[in-house]
Amino acid sequence: MASHRSRLFCLRTLSLSIFFYCTYCHFQLVLGNDVDSCKSLRLGQYLCKEPRIDDATQEPANCKDMIAWVECLPAPNVSCRLSNGTEFRFSGEEVGFNQSIPCRNVSGYSYKIAVALSLFLGWLGADRFYLGYPALGLLKFCTVGFCGIGSLVDFMLISMQIVGPSDKSDYIVDHYGARLTRLSITNDTYRRTQISP
Repeated sequence: MASHRSRLFCLRTLSLSIFFYCTYCHFQLVLGNDVDSCKSLRLGQYLCKEPRIDDATQEPANCKDMIAWVECLPAPNVSCRLSNGTEFRFSGEEVGFNQSIPCRNVSGYSYKIAVALSLFLGWLGADRFYLGYPALGLLKFCTVGFCGIGSLVDFMLISMQIVGPSDKSDYIVDHYGARLTRLSITNDTYRRTQISP
């Protein structure tokens, strides 16, 4: 009976020491002095300010080389390392880092005007003239919008943003409007290997 109690005591002691060791390691990991860079914060640990939008282009006002920068504020009581290497604990009001957001190449062609011209004057080719395709505009004008069929097809293509300006720029669309994002697969695209059954 005594050996059974001693084994039970040893087992309890061992399990408690393992528990306390795991708890200690966990707190060392969580409360350790290793502070990451502010740019490696996870979503929810920071909030980025909205960019200032240019009224004429509906793109961020500070856009250079198809990239704009916005200021990001780490959440209160978050500590991270600034770009100069100093560790800082934020109160939620200080700027911690800048994050890049993409810009689009716009050159003055409005999406709303292109759709309106296609809907109301598409049979005269006004939509194609506006987008910079004078040959197709003249052909649509001479054939009365290819007897209406070409006007309907062009309206669908322009409203789905498949046909755009001739200079390969993007339409001016409201910044928080219905923008089209094209997804494509190239040789640089990561492809997940398929598991065969």
